[in-house]
Amino acid sequence: MPINETLSQYSDYSYTTAAAIYVLALMFALIEQGFGAKGRLAAERSMQRSRELVGAGGPPAYGTPVEPPREVGRPERIGRMGAALLVLAALLHLAAIVLRGLAVHRAPWGNMYEYGMATTFIAVVTWLVILRKFPVRHLTGFLLLPVVILMFVNGTMLYTTAAPVQPALQSYWLIIHVSAAIIGSGVFLVPGVASVLYLFRSAHDDNPAKFAKFGPKLPTADVLDRIAYRTTIFAFPVFTFGVLCGAVWAEAAWGRFWGWDPKETVAFVAWVVYAAYLHSRATAGWRGKRAAIINIVGFAATVFNLFFVNLVTVGLHSYAGG
Repeated sequence: MPINETLSQYSDYSYTTAAAIYVLALMFALIEQGFGAKGRLAAERSMQRSRELVGAGGPPAYGTPVEPPREVGRPERIGRMGAALLVLAALLHLAAIVLRGLAVHRAPWGNMYEYGMATTFIAVVTWLVILRKFPVRHLTGFLLLPVVILMFVNGTMLYTTAAPVQPALQSYWLIIHVSAAIIGSGVFLVPGVASVLYLFRSAHDDNPAKFAKFGPKLPTADVLDRIAYRTTIFAFPVFTFGVLCGAVWAEAAWGRFWGWDPKETVAFVAWVVYAAYLHSRATAGWRGKRAAIINIVGFAATVFNLFFVNLVTVGLHSYAGG
C-alpha cells in the first residue's frame, strides 16, 4: 500500500511538538527540584503531624484547635503544571506513534527512528505510573533529561522518512519481538535513573557535609531503591520474552536460533547483568551501592546495544539502522 504522506507529516509535527513540551516540562520540574525543597519539607512535617494525631487516638475532638494546612509554594505549583505538561506531551507522543503506523500501514517500529520514538514513550509512561505510586514528582527532570536528549538525537541524526520495511522485517514477529524489546528497554530507563540518584543519596548519607546542597532534595535511599527494583522486576520478564522471540524469529529467517551477532551478544550481556541484579537482591540481599551499580551497568549495556551496535557495527541487525 502507498505511504500516506499527510499522516506521516502530522506524525512528525506531533513528535516535534511533544519534544518541545517535554523541554518545557523539564524546566518546570527543575524549578520545583531546585526551589521547592521548603515546600516538600513542610508537607512532610504536616504528614508527620497527622500520623502523630492518629497515633494519639484519632482526630482531635470537636472544638480542638487544629494546625491549618500549609500553603503550597509557587515551586510546587509550577511542578504540578510540569506534570500536566508531561501528560499532554505523552498524548502527543502517542499520537505521533499512531499516525506513523497509519501512514506506513504496519507496526511503527521498523527502523531506528521509530524504535527510539516508541522507547522514549514507554519510558515516559512508566514514569507517570511511578508518580502515582511514589511522591517523587520533583525528580521528573532527571527522567526527562535523558528522554529529551534521546528524542533530539532520534529526531535529527536518526530520522527516517516513512517507507515500507525491508523484506526481512515483513513478518508478524516484528510486532511481537520488537514491541517486547521496546517495552523492556523503555522501562529500564527508569531504574537506570533511579539507581544513579540512589548513589548520590547514599553519598549524602555517608558524607552529609560534602553533599549538603544536593542530597537532602532527593528521596530516601530506600524509596529510590524500591523504584529501581520494582521497575526492573516488571521489565526483566518482558525483555526476556523479547530475547526468546528474537531467537525464534532468527531461526525462521536465518536458519539458526543464535549466531552471536553483535546485537544478540550485547542483548545477552544486558540480560545476564539484570538477571544478576535480581538474583543478588533475592538471595544475597543486596540493596545498597553494589546493586545500584549492577543496575546502572545493565542500563548502559541496553543503551550501548540500542545505538552503538545498530549504527557502528555491521551485523544481521544493521538493516534497522537510521
